Amino acid sequence: MLALAVVLPLAGCATDSGSPDTAPSASGSSAVGGGTATAAPEVRAQLRVDGDIRQYLLHRPPAQAAGGEGNGDGPKPLLIAFHGRGADAAELRAKTRLERAATARGMLVAFPEGLGHGWGAGAQATKQRPDPALDVRFTEALIKHLVRTERADPDQVYVAGFSNGGSMALRMAAERPALLAGAASVSGQLPTGDAAVEPTGPVPVMVVYGADDPVRPLAGLPSPPPDPEEPILPTRSARDSAAAFAAAGGASEPVTREEKGYDRTVWRLGKDDAPGGDRRSGGTVQLLVVDDAGHTWPGSTVPPPEGFGPVSKALDATDTILDFLTDPGPGH
Repeated sequence: MLALAVVLPLAGCATDSGSPDTAPSASGSSAVGGGTATAAPEVRAQLRVDGDIRQYLLHRPPAQAAGGEGNGDGPKPLLIAFHGRGADAAELRAKTRLERAATARGMLVAFPEGLGHGWGAGAQATKQRPDPALDVRFTEALIKHLVRTERADPDQVYVAGFSNGGSMALRMAAERPALLAGAASVSGQLPTGDAAVEPTGPVPVMVVYGADDPVRPLAGLPSPPPDPEEPILPTRSARDSAAAFAAAGGASEPVTREEKGYDRTVWRLGKDDAPGGDRRSGGTVQLLVVDDAGHTWPGSTVPPPEGFGPVSKALDATDTILDFLTDPGPGH
């Protein structure tokens, strides 16, 4: 249950990497329940959901970009971006610069903070996450709140994420396809085994994966090593993850083509099996396997942690994902 919404001024956004690309200060004032009192471009905010106070970083687009001339207060597309395990909203913001690319397209972008710096991307209850659906409900509540208070367009809601956050984005797409107009994952796969998440309906999805990922291999991690802090979930391969969404969307046979620095596989979603409406007809599921890339965000300028492998410069994952989400047809 969503009981409280508080918007706070953003005083700065430190990153684990020490990057100087931090958020500038923004003026704003507190608001409870009824939305924001001032239209500060960047704010930190809180929601109380299921008894937990959850936090997120919100970036608003400039009024002109949001709706064009004379329509600055119109409905805005919304992107929810999930950070990786052990990271936070600030780290994902610095690594991806999603807020710059999204706001330039007139999109709201929210970076929620995971409990314990992680997400319940799988359907299995664990000691650390006894309620495996908690983050799904939080995301639903956050979307509902931003539709109400920020005029987010409920027909243009997207999710994306990296690693564990990428798997969380895929879980939302799998379990709540009617809520979303598209989803994207970088270095994230669908959980399997006792934690399995199964796609339940048509939704455009893009999976971006490093061919040389040393952390969670391209072929998946069906038998992960034990983790004393929080269990690492078994996963399908990147291709099987994408194919599961294709099957749920009544897709055609895939077509793979080589592009500069990566291979792109495309499944075209079936038009007759899309109860979500016109926004899904003609969409695609896509898998991009990036050459010479590790467990990293292609195109990032932030150095990855040691042992995560190289960052590809052949692909700008941020622009590629946003182009796909806003136009998920076969031309991308």
